[in-house]
Amino acid sequence: MTISSFLCPTTIFMGEGSYQKISEIVRKLQCRRVFIALDGALVSSDFFAQIKRLLADENIEVATYTEIEPDPSAHTVEKAFEVCQAHQATVLLAIGGGSTIDVAKAVGILATNGGRIHDYEGIEKFSTPPLPLIAIPTTAGTGSEVSGSCVISDTEKNLKMSIRHAALNPAAFAILDPLALRTVPGHVAAHSGIDAFVHAFESYISRQSNLMTDAINLQAIELLAGNIRQFVANRENLDAGLNMLVGSALAGITFGQTGLGNVHCMARFVGARFHLSHGLSNAVCLPHVAQFNLAACPEKYARVALAMGRPVQQWPVLDAAQAAVEAIRKMCEDLGIPSRLRDVGATPETFEEMSEQCLAANYNRWNPRQTTVVDFRALFERAY
Repeated sequence: MTISSFLCPTTIFMGEGSYQKISEIVRKLQCRRVFIALDGALVSSDFFAQIKRLLADENIEVATYTEIEPDPSAHTVEKAFEVCQAHQATVLLAIGGGSTIDVAKAVGILATNGGRIHDYEGIEKFSTPPLPLIAIPTTAGTGSEVSGSCVISDTEKNLKMSIRHAALNPAAFAILDPLALRTVPGHVAAHSGIDAFVHAFESYISRQSNLMTDAINLQAIELLAGNIRQFVANRENLDAGLNMLVGSALAGITFGQTGLGNVHCMARFVGARFHLSHGLSNAVCLPHVAQFNLAACPEKYARVALAMGRPVQQWPVLDAAQAAVEAIRKMCEDLGIPSRLRDVGATPETFEEMSEQCLAANYNRWNPRQTTVVDFRALFERAY
């Protein structure tokens, strides 16, 4: 009998106006100096102005770092850490998407563990708790506010480093406020939303899934698939926005404990090689990998079809499972996701090397269908 475990160390506040909880949080943390990692697009936003006012009312001194690029590099982490050190901050606040939150996480690790962020690539490579982090996601996608991982690019090796610790890497507090999503561009909302869906989907079909993560991931899939079209169409739809944030966070809680699969494995190298956003890389690979993995767990795919609103209750299992793949394809199509790797600039001469990198990354620990180098090569060619 397999013994599983489940952990969520983050305190989560959710709902319209929940950003106001920041006053209560900083009082609880008894801090006076806060380092803010901020998405540069939010510097002049009303949302950030309101947060600054709340911090000023609490007599908090802040230092703000905004030069954070998509898929942030180790160099960015080092620069942000210098600002945090100079300010002598004892608490971190991240306001932005996954890149912004990941930089704050990395800064928190360096502040208490020292060294370079490269030292902590892998699983549980640090043991001292990072500085406390308050995370306010402004995209519904990565779930970084509650996940046990952060991803930092090593621009010298042209690879993405995954730093994972299920207990110590999630934020201490997460604020899920749909008011933070209103300025997100439509294509970012689509790509990040698909990223969240992939987290829930791959976590659900993972070899390491369990009864707790299954229940959470099915709810996440239902929330994400049921609201992503409305959210992308109109970020002022606060109900859809909140549902997306919660779905993203639910998946963020689970995937660090179950691992992910071939979609993330392939997207990791596609994104690094062709300088694509993490969400877009996942979105292009998703339908092709979903078809490949169906044979390993058709019963779970049938449940995914139900969660995505397909009326398959009385269908044969394999037909219901295929309906999940078709629902995924239709969702991507409706959101304007490019259907082929060639449409986003990928070139086939890289496929052999990326296939070998995928195998070496050992996502076979989690992916439901055993995948060889030849399989990865075929997947890349099918997606091309």
